[in-house]
Amino acid sequence: MRILLTNDDGIHADGLVALEKIAAALSDDVWVCAPEYEQSGASRALTLAEPIRVRQVAERKFSTTGTPTDCVMLGIHELVAGKRPDLVLSGVNRGANLAEDVTMSGTVAGAIEGMALGVPAVALSQQGFYEPGTSFEAAETFAPGIIRRLVETGWPNDVVININFPARPVAEITEVEVTRQGFRDVHVRHAEKRTDLRGKDYYWIGFRQTPSKPAEGTDLRAIYEGRISVTPLHIDLTHMATVHDLKGRLGGPPPKA
Repeated sequence: MRILLTNDDGIHADGLVALEKIAAALSDDVWVCAPEYEQSGASRALTLAEPIRVRQVAERKFSTTGTPTDCVMLGIHELVAGKRPDLVLSGVNRGANLAEDVTMSGTVAGAIEGMALGVPAVALSQQGFYEPGTSFEAAETFAPGIIRRLVETGWPNDVVININFPARPVAEITEVEVTRQGFRDVHVRHAEKRTDLRGKDYYWIGFRQTPSKPAEGTDLRAIYEGRISVTPLHIDLTHMATVHDLKGRLGGPPPKA
């Protein structure tokens, strides 16, 4: 396979080093195109109002001033010489990408751009890093076998695979669960107000580590209980039950005020 790697934590991220190890276990034809700077939370942002600069870091390895979406687009169309990639891997993200967070994740967005350009794509994230000693060991240990099985099995062209690894010792991780996307019953994002050295207020946005009570079969529940979560995602956000309900209420001539 020819594999293109990207991430949202940046070209110098430890998670990209882990992803290179994972890809090396699958192929010797590996290319990298990742953001020069961290782009966490960038989602599917596309750089339109300013130029994107590309820097060649090493053979088959590039960084750009753009987003993960920019990187995958440039990688596939411009930077990978010869034939197109057979697979896009995005990650390994420093922290999980679960539930509603996937709509903001630059890691997942990198995989979505690969899918949109006709290349099968997988997003990988490692839970943890809020406690000392957390590493990418779980992802490095289990990702090659899972990806190899996925490639052998295949999945629909309009689907990306979102893999999350729990923050547990490798010996304690004994199961993979194919899950659905969950939704938290608590709000974990918050803005902390701070003051700089000139007395000016500013805000730092982050996440509270508050557990929710997820349903069985969800990505959240699997990670909470120490299982590797594999979630097929697609970009169609249409809620069909509401479509059918509104057809009978709003279809036809537009209502007048």
